[in-house]
Amino acid sequence: MNQNTVLEIDNLHVFYGGIHALKGIHLEVEKGRIIALIGANGAGKSTTLRAISGLVKPQQGSIRFLGQDIAGRASHQVVEMGVVMVPEGRRIFPNLTVMENLLLGGYIRRNRQELREDLEWVFTLFPRLRERTWQKGGTLSGGEQQMLAVARALMSRPRLLMMDEPSLGLAPLLVKEIFEIITTLNAQGVTILLIEQNAKAALEIAHYAYVLETGRITLEGEGKTLLLDERVRKAYLGEE
Repeated sequence: MNQNTVLEIDNLHVFYGGIHALKGIHLEVEKGRIIALIGANGAGKSTTLRAISGLVKPQQGSIRFLGQDIAGRASHQVVEMGVVMVPEGRRIFPNLTVMENLLLGGYIRRNRQELREDLEWVFTLFPRLRERTWQKGGTLSGGEQQMLAVARALMSRPRLLMMDEPSLGLAPLLVKEIFEIITTLNAQGVTILLIEQNAKAALEIAHYAYVLETGRITLEGEGKTLLLDERVRKAYLGEE
């Protein structure tokens, strides 16, 4: 594990009952980079994030974050260490206002001044949320809800931001906007682990990527290199 490695997963096995969901995967996330994990539905992408987050317990293997093994730790402990997930399907609190959602994102923070500064930061990233601070989350459009989900995660000042299918269900223009936001965040120093079915969009912005098939990593390399790989083009980009 080199000194720039934020997260290292080694020989990770996860079972759901009799289903062997992850079969000994290995991956690394380096500080300040976007790492993408692509694959078909059911390949094990979300399971990987759930294992890192403490939502499922691995049966074997290690998950090291900043040198500490976090496999099997409680979710709140993982968040307190700086690993935060933007879940698939947004999962905002629909009956709370935009502001209440954001403040809940920063619930582990104690420094009120820094919290105010970060509110200003997320409103700069997402100007539409500033206009809707007292609107209930459930009344926002799909794109605005996704922005709120990302902004809420940022309020905890993550050392690793994990994003599970951020473009799912969004119109093409909004997909473009979400990916622009991801690259902006990364340019500002946020380390990102990205799961995305839109393989082309993910590989275009990823520094490094892994291809997951039925619980195994079958291919890895720089994002732009994998974009040109014949196997990836056939399987995930719809090209013959």
